[in-house]
Amino acid sequence: MKCPFCHCLQGVVLDSRETPDNEAVRRRRQCESCGRRFTTYERVDDMAIKVIKKNGRKENFDREKMRRGVVKATWKRPISREKIENLLDEVEKEIRVSGKLEIPSMEIGNMVIEKLRSLDSLSYLLFACVYRDFNSVEDFKKEIERL
Repeated sequence: MKCPFCHCLQGVVLDSRETPDNEAVRRRRQCESCGRRFTTYERVDDMAIKVIKKNGRKENFDREKMRRGVVKATWKRPISREKIENLLDEVEKEIRVSGKLEIPSMEIGNMVIEKLRSLDSLSYLLFACVYRDFNSVEDFKKEIERL
């Protein structure tokens, strides 16, 4: 596993545990070069789910892309990495349980938005403004009133 800090390929696994839902294995690792620690998750990649973008283009479902969006929305908010991972797990599980092999990106975005709404209202607004294409302050006002 490549170290995310120094990109060295030599490291050791310090701890392995199953996630609470038994859907993944969480591994705590330490780089042998720089000594920094990081966490990885091992999941079954059983279905090639395609995401249908707004322009009609299709691409493979990418959990990391979803994570980046959630991390941006929760930046500088009091939300732990564990809570973010749980949110991502829930959304990915909903997608896989649906049995759909193709899913619109807006549907995924709406799932994330609903999870963020209960987690943190400001993060919810930040994510919603991108996913729902807010164009003015009025769009924010309307969304805040809906909260």
